[in-house]
Amino acid sequence: MPKTFHIATLGCKLNYSESSHIARELQEQGFENASHPDYFILNTCTVTGIAEKKARSLIAQFHRKNPNAEIIVIGCFTARDKSLVEKLLGVTKVFGSEDKMNVISYLTSPPKSHSSFLTPHSLDTSPFFSTYSSHDRTRSFLKIQDGCDYHCSYCAVAHARGESRSDIIENVMTNLKEIAHLNCKEVVLTGVNTGDFGRKNGETFFQLLNEIDLRKPIERVRVSSIEPNLLTGEIIHLVANSAVLMPHFHIPLQSGSDQVLVAMKRRYKTALFAEKVHQIKSAMPHACIAIDVISGFPTETEEDFEETVHFLNNLPISYLHVFSYSKRPQTPAAEMRPQVKDSVKKERTNVLLQLSETKKANFYKEYLHTKRAVLFEEDVRNGTIFGFTDNYIRVSTPYNETFTNQIINVELTECNTHSFNS
Repeated sequence: MPKTFHIATLGCKLNYSESSHIARELQEQGFENASHPDYFILNTCTVTGIAEKKARSLIAQFHRKNPNAEIIVIGCFTARDKSLVEKLLGVTKVFGSEDKMNVISYLTSPPKSHSSFLTPHSLDTSPFFSTYSSHDRTRSFLKIQDGCDYHCSYCAVAHARGESRSDIIENVMTNLKEIAHLNCKEVVLTGVNTGDFGRKNGETFFQLLNEIDLRKPIERVRVSSIEPNLLTGEIIHLVANSAVLMPHFHIPLQSGSDQVLVAMKRRYKTALFAEKVHQIKSAMPHACIAIDVISGFPTETEEDFEETVHFLNNLPISYLHVFSYSKRPQTPAAEMRPQVKDSVKKERTNVLLQLSETKKANFYKEYLHTKRAVLFEEDVRNGTIFGFTDNYIRVSTPYNETFTNQIINVELTECNTHSFNS
């Protein structure tokens, strides 16, 4: 009987890329994916307390589902507090961010050799390990960078993922070709600090994007997220004139108050952020711009929050990713005073979510009765198929089997805040 596994993933696109790689490698070694497996693998996140709570809940569910199964926990939560995870009921093995890929060798090697997995690399000496997702043949998440040297005062990811490190351009190009051979049409370049790609290898993120634009190894490429101080004018110009690089930007702001940005240890001020947004819209009026914002950061006053809302109201952005501040142990922000009350954080989050809905509705309405190229996915529900335009507008249309994984020009005929009908 073949050994069986089930892998669950929490957190970012980077985690999904790594989980997909692990699953693919195990299946190539003869393992089968199953709902009641011999091995549960959980790839964890530590960005918020909620993410860690979900990890503990899933571990308990796995143990109840099959008390005889081994539960292997990997990723950022284990890197932050390995001893806590090891004590959770049912957990048999823990791998941190620095050695999570060892889970493949651990499961495919004889038990007598498992002692060799007890001393992993340190996070600061871990090599870069390239991964990409392949479970969705329409879109793949390709890991090009890992770790972060920024150490923002609220963030535990730099501690969990270690120092910034990245792939090299030629390896990325090879991966893009492999993904294209899987008949995948779109790749999302992912990393903890994607714009830091190549800094320690003598290369740059712009050089990578330029090579992608020149060689065109795949039909569509998106950038998952890029820090505003690393989003250069030459990158914006390149995307504006590219047929491969999509006009879709995801930029973390975190606060519209300069005072709060300083407390967060962010590497820019609001003036620079606004400049980048206006540069994008000047070069690409049709571009989608998504913004990350944290509500209720310690010391954030009502005036600071109103400043953030005013700043965002006046920016030509498309929508927001809103996060209530979550206290992370061993970060400077956890010790700051005063901490914002949970009830106030909730109120501020709701205000920002409503602003996001308004921004998104206005962005969508700009494209009513226009035609755009849509990549339709394997997302079919109730006789409807879904996809995304080049500028990341979600589109739905009656199911047509010939549309799946195809880029088709369609007219956007009816709009709501969640998708267009065509």
